[in-house]
Amino acid sequence: MSEKRFDEASSTSPEATDPNAAPLGYHDADVFGIEEDHQIQYKTLTWPLVAVLMIAEIVSNGMLSLPSSLAVVGLVPGLVLIIFLGLFALFTSWLLIKFKTRHPEVHNMGDAGFILFGPIGREILSFGTVVFAVLATGGQILAGQIALGVLSSNKLCSMLYTGIFAIPTLLCALPRTLDQLSWLSVPSVICIIVAGIVGMTGAGLHPIEGWRDQFSVAVSTDFVTAFISITNPFFILISEMRRPDDAMKAAYTLQIFATTFYAVFAAVSYIYLGPDVASPSFTSLPVKWSKAAYGIAIPNFLIAGSLYSHTAAKLIFIRFFRKSRHLHQHTVFGWGVWISLIVLMNGAAFLLAVGVPIFNYLIGIAASLFASWYTYGIAGAFWLYDAWVYKGGFEAWKRRWAMCGLSWLTLAAGAFICVAGMYVTVKQIVDAYDSGKVSEPFSCG
Repeated sequence: MSEKRFDEASSTSPEATDPNAAPLGYHDADVFGIEEDHQIQYKTLTWPLVAVLMIAEIVSNGMLSLPSSLAVVGLVPGLVLIIFLGLFALFTSWLLIKFKTRHPEVHNMGDAGFILFGPIGREILSFGTVVFAVLATGGQILAGQIALGVLSSNKLCSMLYTGIFAIPTLLCALPRTLDQLSWLSVPSVICIIVAGIVGMTGAGLHPIEGWRDQFSVAVSTDFVTAFISITNPFFILISEMRRPDDAMKAAYTLQIFATTFYAVFAAVSYIYLGPDVASPSFTSLPVKWSKAAYGIAIPNFLIAGSLYSHTAAKLIFIRFFRKSRHLHQHTVFGWGVWISLIVLMNGAAFLLAVGVPIFNYLIGIAASLFASWYTYGIAGAFWLYDAWVYKGGFEAWKRRWAMCGLSWLTLAAGAFICVAGMYVTVKQIVDAYDSGKVSEPFSCG
């Protein structure tokens, strides 16, 4: 296991004299190394573009499902949960960023797993990252399929819409660096914001009449339906930043924007569309408003799917070519492998999306098994490990008892979300089969 800290590096590194570069010694240990003479340079992102990438990747899924979640847990409890989970994610983001800057060799969760648990940890966390990213890509492709179906009044087989949307998703994932994708994410974020405003406007102009006569800020619900409402996956994009110390600025921007937008959109949609609001919520709007909202949101579905598949391919590509010339040069072999990985990730996402009747539940299982740990639980282990190794073992835990306690609680929260989310999803799969709601594989339904 690597325990070399980046501040032990030689003062001859470029960052030693450049105040605008990464921390001292960072590039000596970082997976991409010193890139001055490289044909392909990865570490070019600024923190605003990192924030845009993360917003583009996660906001649409959460936004469109949250109104139906409020219909389950109630308005006030739902808003409290949204705010609490946003603050919790901000705390775990801080823990993750601290761990990354202390261990610059960490490029993905697999690398972090190697530091914490050795080779087995690397394989498990790498596998989870790839699986979740592929399934999330499939989820975005299905969102695009729904949008195309609404825009065309479902005149074609839904599987055909899925294939049509999968092609540009694949093409947009092809750039080798996230900096190139970040500029595509800017219009993507603008589109999802405008689509959300259009959706709220349509809901306000065409509210569901009558239900608010029985409106209550809290409704009774059982554990199963309430819990699945708050387990939307959250994964912080592994960034390629010029200044990794600025990563927390991106995290603040993401969480402030996402939490505020989630709360406003979910509350407005729920209040005007009622307890029977669909997921995605745009489907509950009148036809013209639904078409307008979906049409504007399509670029976001497209770029979000591309970012997820790019992440999956990048992890495997780095695993193959870490410290190799194929990572930084325009070699035929390097590009051939990269394109093959992009095609493989997007192809797997497409086949799973159209071929697995319980695909949406499969995303729930992956979110419970992996995203619950990536977003919440494992961040606590990062702090506990660094305090133990670098600050004095158990004595360090005792000296910083408050952070130690929070870290253990973070681990416990990840375990709870994992177990409870699995229980909820498996129960929903059983109920879906019992009620006959599961369609056939590769069907047009």
